[in-house]
Amino acid sequence: MAQEELAIDCFLLAGRLLIQSGAETYRAEDTMLRMASSQGFTDAQSFVTPTGIIFSAGHKRPTRIAQIASRTTDLEKIAVVNAISRRLTSGAITVGDAYEELLRLERTNLFFPVWVQLIAAATSSGCFLILFNGKWIDVPSAMAIGAFGYLIYLAMHSLTRVKFFAEFTASLFIGVAAMLVLKAGLGAQLDKIIIGSVMPLVPGLAITNAVRDLMAGHFVSGVAKGMEALLTAFAIGAGIALTLSF
Repeated sequence: MAQEELAIDCFLLAGRLLIQSGAETYRAEDTMLRMASSQGFTDAQSFVTPTGIIFSAGHKRPTRIAQIASRTTDLEKIAVVNAISRRLTSGAITVGDAYEELLRLERTNLFFPVWVQLIAAATSSGCFLILFNGKWIDVPSAMAIGAFGYLIYLAMHSLTRVKFFAEFTASLFIGVAAMLVLKAGLGAQLDKIIIGSVMPLVPGLAITNAVRDLMAGHFVSGVAKGMEALLTAFAIGAGIALTLSF
């Protein structure tokens, strides 16, 4: 019984890490079921939503529930979980070893340092400005404002933990900074600078996952993720609109 409970905990932890890291719903369900099948749980069932996981090991076996409190984007953690799952299903490691590796992975921060994230935000902001037919003279302004806005987003997300408030505040500061740059004569096109600067905040992965879940038949998760992406986009737009209204 102890080994069975350990295995179920392992499957649930793998699914929870995938959803928390921004994986698609069908990927989490498929990973959990493949891991369960490799350990003899051939009649296992799983039901995954963006906020929780229900996993049944079988008709005469326990059913567990795991809550998803927060979600972010961590593609490297998704890749590591998939790698652990493949090693378990191939018999390279035991379920105990897999569980220990997943526990270590849960405690590990795989995000790049903040300064690397800011460089990436600045680079993408400048590139998106050119992509949207902006002028080269506005690239330095867009890069600086994009990095500044993303720093505000990280700070507010860490301090408040209020959903959509970090995106709203960051876009608000981006709008103000873009207007100040234009008034100082350091920019030429206000709209292009703002568009380029807010692009690092746009929920592209959430939109993609919502569409992929809908195409896979996971309508509950697809609609939920789509609404989350829509509200995030609304928060970004509201921050810019509030700035421009003044």
